[in-house]
Amino acid sequence: MNRPVDPAGAVRARLEWLLLLGVDELPRGPIRTGSVHPSLPAPGPRPEAGSPVVVQAGLFGGEPIVAPAPPRTARGGGNDDETASPLQGLPAPEGSDPAAALAAIREEIGDCRRCRLCEGRTQIVFGVGDPRARLMFVGEGPGADEDRQGEPFVGRAGQLLTRIIESMGLRRQEVYIANVVKCRPPENRTPLPDETGICSPFLLRQIMAIHPRVIVCLGTPAAQTLLGTRATITRLRGVFKEVRGIRIMPTFHPAYLLRNPAAKKEVWEDMKKVIAFLQSAG
Repeated sequence: MNRPVDPAGAVRARLEWLLLLGVDELPRGPIRTGSVHPSLPAPGPRPEAGSPVVVQAGLFGGEPIVAPAPPRTARGGGNDDETASPLQGLPAPEGSDPAAALAAIREEIGDCRRCRLCEGRTQIVFGVGDPRARLMFVGEGPGADEDRQGEPFVGRAGQLLTRIIESMGLRRQEVYIANVVKCRPPENRTPLPDETGICSPFLLRQIMAIHPRVIVCLGTPAAQTLLGTRATITRLRGVFKEVRGIRIMPTFHPAYLLRNPAAKKEVWEDMKKVIAFLQSAG
């Protein structure tokens, strides 16, 4: 049975989508999936800058690279396009077992029919990796390969992400990988704001259950969702931000690197900062 069309909802979703594309003249703010609670604890102490850290050669081979000491992070405020991250409004998960918390979130999602993306999916793509990972990667949504296999980042972009992870001296199973939305958008389009608004709270709860030291946001939708901003990835990438004691590093999506190989160098510079922070944090 076809669902009734909500004209007002459709117009609102379209306007919000235009805002995310950078049409600033419309008098609306970006979508928020959470609100700031005044009783939340402040983020944990930031590590002091230390000595340079020697890391692997990375994506381009050659001699080991000396990564810079972790830079100071840019914290909330200061720009008129920045708002509070939706992570700020979430309570800490109950219990201390991340695997059990993730299982409970997956059970709550169930055979999700909360938005239109359910209509074309093969299966829900929840997330994969170590529930206690120190490093987490977040993309925007599953593609065709992910939809078939039920695991995020397994297609060509996923294979490149795996090589990036291995260049960082890690294995794929040592990190956690997820997406903003759990169902494949038609024709791999960018998730619409109402789809993101419905699905992203599950991602936020995944993050709180795992509580990684660092999250790498792959592409604009992931960065905008987790940072509560309308800025694009070209403006955000390469600069740490800190939310709830978690460092967030926005960078280009691996699919972008497949189309623009020259940008691999910029992504590797971003990953060197992540490596340096993880090593300095112990």
